[in-house]
Amino acid sequence: MSSEPILVLRRGTHGMPVSDLAREIRERLPDHEIRVAETPDGERELIADARITVGMGIDEELLSHAENLDHFACAYAGTGHLPMGSLEEAGVRVTNAAGVHGPNIAEQVIGSILAFSRDFLKGRDQQDAHEWRHYQTDEFMGSTVTVVGLGAIGEAIVERLDGFGVDTIGVRYTPEKGGPTDEVIGFEERALHEALSRTDVLVLACPLTDTTRGLIGEEEFVTLPEDALLVNIARGPVVETDALVSALRRNKLRGAALDVTDPEPLPEDHPLWDFGNVQITPHNAGHTPRYYERLADIVAENVERIDAGESGLKNQVV
Repeated sequence: MSSEPILVLRRGTHGMPVSDLAREIRERLPDHEIRVAETPDGERELIADARITVGMGIDEELLSHAENLDHFACAYAGTGHLPMGSLEEAGVRVTNAAGVHGPNIAEQVIGSILAFSRDFLKGRDQQDAHEWRHYQTDEFMGSTVTVVGLGAIGEAIVERLDGFGVDTIGVRYTPEKGGPTDEVIGFEERALHEALSRTDVLVLACPLTDTTRGLIGEEEFVTLPEDALLVNIARGPVVETDALVSALRRNKLRGAALDVTDPEPLPEDHPLWDFGNVQITPHNAGHTPRYYERLADIVAENVERIDAGESGLKNQVV
C-alpha cells in the first residue's frame, strides 16, 4: 500500500456523502490508503501528509497546512472558486471534473423539455384533482434549441437532442472552433439576439463569468418568442431574476425549468415558487451515483499517472 494517503475532503458534492466517493476510489486504487476528513480539524490534520486531495474546494487557510500536496482533484468542472494563484505558486497541479456532469445533467435537460412540450405539469395537476379531461399538448420536433455553452455538458445535451428532429444553435466563446450544433455563434450581442429571436428552447449550460453574468435579462426576454422555454442548469446569476419574474408575469415565456436560481437557495417567499409554468429543482441535476463513479475514474487515472512519474494529468487546468 502506498505510504502517502489520498485525502477526500468532508465537503460533499451534489448532496451525496463523500464516503461514497471514497468507496469508489478505494475500489479503483486498492493499493492506496484513502482517508476521509470528517471535521475541519480533521482536514487540517490529514492534509499535512496527503500528496493527493479530492474535494469540492480548498481555501487559502487549508492550503497552508498542505505540506506535501502535489495534486488537488476538484470535484467540480468549474475552478473559479479555487485560489488558483496560490495553488500554482505552491506547485500543486489542479484537475477538474470536466465530463463527469454530462450524462446526468443532459438527461435532466431533455426531461425538462419533454415535460413542458407534453405538458406533464398540467397532467399532474389534473391527476391530483382526479380529473379526466383531455388537454392539448405540443410536439418538440421541428423546434429550434439554442444551447449556451458547448463544454462537456453542452455537448452531451446536443448529443441527446440528435434524433428529436430539432435544429440546434450553439453559443461559445470561440465560434471559429465550430461544434456539434447546426450553427455556432459567439457572444456578440447582435448575433446572440438574432439567434434568440428564433429560439423555441433556450438551454443555459455555461460557466458563470463576467460575460455570462446577467446574460439573459429584460432585452433578451423581449427578443425571445413568447412561447419559448428557458432551461437553466448553468448558474443562477446567468439570468436576471427580476427580468425572469417580469417576463413570466406578463406571459412573455412559455415557462422555465430551473435547477439553479439567484438567490440560491431560493427563499420560501420568492415569487418563482408560485408560477404554474415554472419547474424548480434544488441544484441537483447532477445527483446520481454515477457522478461519483465517473469522478473516481478520473482520480484513479491521474493517481496512476502520478505513480508512473508522468507530468501531464487528465483534465489538468494548472
